[in-house]
Amino acid sequence: MSVFQCSVLLLAGGRGQRMGGQDKGLVLWQGQPLIAFAQRVVRPLTDDLIISCNRNREHYARYADRLVSDGNEDFDGPVAGIRAGLAAARHSHLLVLPCDVPNIDSNLLDALLGTAREHPGQPVMVRHGEHWEPLLCVIPTALAPAFEAAWQAGERSPRKIMLQLNARAWQCAENDPRLTNFNTADFLK
Repeated sequence: MSVFQCSVLLLAGGRGQRMGGQDKGLVLWQGQPLIAFAQRVVRPLTDDLIISCNRNREHYARYADRLVSDGNEDFDGPVAGIRAGLAAARHSHLLVLPCDVPNIDSNLLDALLGTAREHPGQPVMVRHGEHWEPLLCVIPTALAPAFEAAWQAGERSPRKIMLQLNARAWQCAENDPRLTNFNTADFLK
């Protein structure tokens, strides 16, 4: 595992619309909640594991050092969770992952963190082919004010915010199975 010291934010605060309103992080796959897969791969990376959740806090508490939320019941989207994570992070960088990528592995995260180490003042996002994955990223916590300013200006796209901040890409194969997003019930079969 990487020695790059970072806080980790697992995003589990969504409405789960494509899962029929279920709390995605707690949906079972292979007998475990999706959040358990993400937690298991990131736990060795940090002493500061944060989960952004807006409900079921008692269930998420066992997987994190701390919990944050959007601050309201409106499910404001991933930028709201990222803002809360940046405000809470104890280290200079925040590794962000969604709760619904159970195939993510330590090799991918080590490579992503390696790119962040090479470009310490810039966000780094996973990119496969021409597609950016803004919720698989590393953000310097010093950029929290820039995220806050973008939020106040009405920007809700994490990809747009990070590209405006000269984000770097960590490139992987276009159809990398580690990036499979379990965002509908069809993936759970």
